[in-house]
Amino acid sequence: MSKINQGISSIKTFVEEVKVELIKCAWPTRKELLGQSLVVIVAVIILGAFVGLCDVINVNLLGLIIR
Repeated sequence: MSKINQGISSIKTFVEEVKVELIKCAWPTRKELLGQSLVVIVAVIILGAFVGLCDVINVNLLGLIIR
């Protein structure tokens, strides 16, 4: 029974420490969050277009080589 109590006590201590650490975190403002999200979305679109372009080029080159 003492092992169960130790486990529950450990979990409680962990949760309390997590709460304390989350209070210390510097959370972004709504404006910062939206700006950073926009940067990520634009970067993903650009990277996706680049990978798609490379894929089209490689397919066409392989098509020329295989013929």
